[in-house]
Amino acid sequence: MSQTRNSIDDIWGMRTPYTDNWPVRVDERTTETPDHWVPSACLLCSNGCGIDIGVKAGRIVGVRGRASDRINHGRLGPKGLHGWEANNSQDRLTTPMIKQNGLLTPTTWDHAMDLIVQRSKEIVAQHTGLGIGFYTSGQLFLEEYYTLGVIGKAGLSTPHMDGNTRLCTATAAAALKASFGTDGQPGSYRDLDTTDVILLCGHNMASQQTVLWMRILDRLAGPNPPTIIAIDPRDTFTTQHATIHLAPRVGTNMAVMNGLLRFIILSGKIDHAFIENHTTGFEELQKIVATYTPEVVEALTDVPASQLIAAGEILANAPTLVSTVLQGFYQSMQATAAAMQVNNIHLVRGLIGRPGCGIYQMNGQPTAQNTRETGADGDLPGFRNWANEMHVQELAELWNVKPTIIPHWAPPTHAMQIWRYAEQGSIKLLWISATNPAVSLPDLARIRKILSKEELFVVVQDAFMTETAQLADVVLPAAIWGEKTGTYTNVDRTVHLSQKAVEPPGEARADLEIFLDYARRMDFTDKDGAPLIKWNTPEEAFEAWKQCSKGRPCDYSGMSYSKLAASGGIQWPCNEQFPDGAEHLYTNGYFNTSANYCETYGHDLDTGGAIPPELYKANDPQGKAIIKSVLYMPPHETPDEAFPLMLTTGRVVYHFHTRTKTGRSKELCDAAPNAYVQLSTEDATQYGISEGDMVEVRSRRGIVIVPATIGGIIPGHVFVPFHYGYWDEKGLPRAANELTLSEWDPVSKQPHFKYAAVAIRKI
Repeated sequence: MSQTRNSIDDIWGMRTPYTDNWPVRVDERTTETPDHWVPSACLLCSNGCGIDIGVKAGRIVGVRGRASDRINHGRLGPKGLHGWEANNSQDRLTTPMIKQNGLLTPTTWDHAMDLIVQRSKEIVAQHTGLGIGFYTSGQLFLEEYYTLGVIGKAGLSTPHMDGNTRLCTATAAAALKASFGTDGQPGSYRDLDTTDVILLCGHNMASQQTVLWMRILDRLAGPNPPTIIAIDPRDTFTTQHATIHLAPRVGTNMAVMNGLLRFIILSGKIDHAFIENHTTGFEELQKIVATYTPEVVEALTDVPASQLIAAGEILANAPTLVSTVLQGFYQSMQATAAAMQVNNIHLVRGLIGRPGCGIYQMNGQPTAQNTRETGADGDLPGFRNWANEMHVQELAELWNVKPTIIPHWAPPTHAMQIWRYAEQGSIKLLWISATNPAVSLPDLARIRKILSKEELFVVVQDAFMTETAQLADVVLPAAIWGEKTGTYTNVDRTVHLSQKAVEPPGEARADLEIFLDYARRMDFTDKDGAPLIKWNTPEEAFEAWKQCSKGRPCDYSGMSYSKLAASGGIQWPCNEQFPDGAEHLYTNGYFNTSANYCETYGHDLDTGGAIPPELYKANDPQGKAIIKSVLYMPPHETPDEAFPLMLTTGRVVYHFHTRTKTGRSKELCDAAPNAYVQLSTEDATQYGISEGDMVEVRSRRGIVIVPATIGGIIPGHVFVPFHYGYWDEKGLPRAANELTLSEWDPVSKQPHFKYAAVAIRKI
């Protein structure tokens, strides 16, 4: 089946009901008839859809979903069908720029790179590599991240490297490590084809992963529809299809999860044999959740006791279960602890490692998994443990450097701390690639002030003159998707090869080329004096990564560019044992928690304090999953007389991040042209606000002035989408992060975008 539809009005397209095997439906949108098609994968959400790029006369003129791809079976969402128009935008950056007399001025690549290298060498000579920080993305390719990771760890010896993935996916990694010993999703998207129950935790899938939601809609239209439980304070496209919608007050997820676990345990439907043989910590979990009766949970969260009981009944009796978690949990109070309770539900019921039983600690960006795998988020590549000397030695031998060069004397510096160091002055050079922190970070007034510091040398590597690029000292024009070759990995561990379809505009270069040029100019060498970076092409970088990943959970050693090109995506691990990839991890109930293999020794979920290696080793789980919980704690900023409402932020279906790409599509912009504030009917009545009225939303940190939309959220709460900045609209303040607070989860270090006390008034 093939369809060319108006995906703006018909977001999810026609239904193809099914039971076990999701039918093919090819979605296509072109503005001209292509000369040829180039295989790729979509980069406008974390789903990872196979896509073909239509090319005519050297320009992208359209896209179509790939029928043979295991992820989307040919389908594409609105962003995938329209977002490619950004490649042809007339405002692409095409030449390097440097700041002179306060203005960004075009220059040559040699001049720009010489300036960056000169400053880098001066800083290293005076302050060591600790004076340099990198803030990258979740939208580059694996080969680029790995190259950047080696530059930072073995070239500059700096621990100051993280991605904007800290804002969207850090809790996914933290929860997986805490429960299972290492990162890596246990299940597969195929689990949605057969599962009996789907639990959506803070995840508006219908808007954020539109193609994955199509899969669920088709199941719902089939003869054996799954039961759906959704946890979300808002009424969304997703919750409208839920069997049960739990709508807790913002910041109270932990109380809800403790209540659900208490009910499941008391139901007697837990898997005692699995708990005994394959987990540790269950007795402590029982003690912690014992007081979270439905009535207590209702008092803490406003979720009616009857609804909690109904959800608990479904979860206690589900033969199979798929659970998904996203920003509603990740960016809120007790993020890692709450996400870990989702893992705990699967563990106490033994619903893991088999068909129909999947956990998706979802990612917010298309290549966020690669940021984490390769160490571009500061962790060690291959899910190695920075506190394990053997793991550090493995990397030292692989890169042929001394172990002491690789930063492992303390935890890697997370993004929020990198920005604090830049604010304090200990980081002198901050290199930002493929992200727009002047819109996406919390408390934007503070971020603009940091970026404007005279003593901070800011390098921005991007395709457009973003709000961040405007504040840079050097701007490097970057190629984007469709203009370079590389691989990336989605949420269910599926790896795609995205091939170059067209040349980048002007002098723009692939991020890999930029990093390789920097490494050459810096003369990074191994301990024998040979070049540290021993590859020059994406495929050579991929081969180097395969060596690094071999024997680790994210094992790519059985893949190749040719094998990926001939496939519809391959899941890791892919090696001699699993030559075609593996759909499920932990099929034998053995987890990656052994002290000599695990990625982390764990943390205190309340304080974030690291568990000492000696203590972990003394209680080595030896392959058992780790069950942990904590008591509920209320958010640190709550409504009061001056700020009586609670703000939460999030996304809309038509845009991605700060609209750097989707904002260049007329159709997507027309569908969602501006920010807004959503408030309940009750609050609108109280404040005398009608649909479309301009409203000032004010927090302790800033204000936005945006139109109102009424309904679809619980009383006492307001919602503002975070996509909107100022590159295309320099009028009233509208960036949601003018309002948000600089606070983060103690374990994952992910900022709390999902709550802030605010006041509103009609303008």
